[in-house]
Amino acid sequence: MIVIEQMLSKQDVALYRKTLQNVTWEDGKKTAMGMAASVKQNGQALASDPKVQQLANQLLAKVGSTPKVVSAALPQQIFPPCFNRYAQSQEYGFHVDAAVMRIPDTQVVLRSDVSMTVFLSEPEEYDGGELIIATEFGEQSIKLPAGYAVVYPSSSLHKVTAVTRGERVAAISWMQSMVADSALRQNLYQLDQSIQALIAAGQTDRSELDNLHHVYHNLIRQFAQI
Repeated sequence: MIVIEQMLSKQDVALYRKTLQNVTWEDGKKTAMGMAASVKQNGQALASDPKVQQLANQLLAKVGSTPKVVSAALPQQIFPPCFNRYAQSQEYGFHVDAAVMRIPDTQVVLRSDVSMTVFLSEPEEYDGGELIIATEFGEQSIKLPAGYAVVYPSSSLHKVTAVTRGERVAAISWMQSMVADSALRQNLYQLDQSIQALIAAGQTDRSELDNLHHVYHNLIRQFAQI
């Protein structure tokens, strides 16, 4: 579970929120699969709406240009981002994301390895609405500033608690990683972040950094499924 700080700027968030006020919304149950439909109570922006598609493409570009997301997920394929909102009393009970997803209106399927939620509402705009992720260390509650994102294994049980005041708006997406094993992917992420920290500190000999880069990329070369 990795937090991406300020993935979207305040200006980006304002544009997304303004645009989403003028799109078509439908019952979120229509896009849920299997058992998830019975515990899903929210609204979802109509994916075929051109304005929604434009926002989704803009967010895809942000994913590709955010190094921490790329490092954490090592994405091979990305499901077009969806936009949801939770009004008062709406929630999404515990569920696991579908293991295999088909990108709408295509024959392309992807394996969901990594889930991502991008918060578009400020925490003070609503009560409740926490993203709860069940981990080996217990349930983790997440409620981040607008523009922040969290990525976590799609295999995790998770839910969104009931909103009791205001409205919670967010974007969600799923990624098929080049490295399917979540533990290995986490180790690669930690290695990459350590390398980046050493580079930023500017106190490590270039040859040692080259050696670390050599190890990192050879591990990806060994385990990437492409």
